Amino acid sequence: MKYPAALEVNGVRYEVEIEPHRSLLSVLREDVGLVGTKEGCDDSECGACMLLVDGRPVNSCSYLALQVGERPIQTVEGLASDGRLHPLQRAFLEEGGVQCGFCTPGMLMSAKALLDLNPNPTEAEIRHHLGGNLCRCTGYAGIIRAVRKAAAAGA
Repeated sequence: MKYPAALEVNGVRYEVEIEPHRSLLSVLREDVGLVGTKEGCDDSECGACMLLVDGRPVNSCSYLALQVGERPIQTVEGLASDGRLHPLQRAFLEEGGVQCGFCTPGMLMSAKALLDLNPNPTEAEIRHHLGGNLCRCTGYAGIIRAVRKAAAAGA
């Protein structure tokens, strides 16, 4: 059985029909067509699927789409505005926080959630907040530098 739902994603309303067992990740990728959010583990272990629901980071692979209700969703596609990269995106590029790029959408969204809560985090706070996001390529140094740089720029 499918249930009608309206999802607000990156400021745009989408009318979808959702089966109760479907994850938010699958609905966004398959029904809405936003594929920036990655599926890494399908078990809330890697953080590649991280996005924001009402400003809070969630692992969308294990978050049921019907749990969203009326709360706004922000994906990595919603970071840039008016054709300009978000300061976090720019800092990730400038500081070498991107290598293969698979973890990058989740890292960006976790970092955005952190900077929205704490605009001037310490390195320890950044490491703690990004602890749910795994990266196999960068060694995290460039990612940490990027979050600090974005924070300094007022992201």
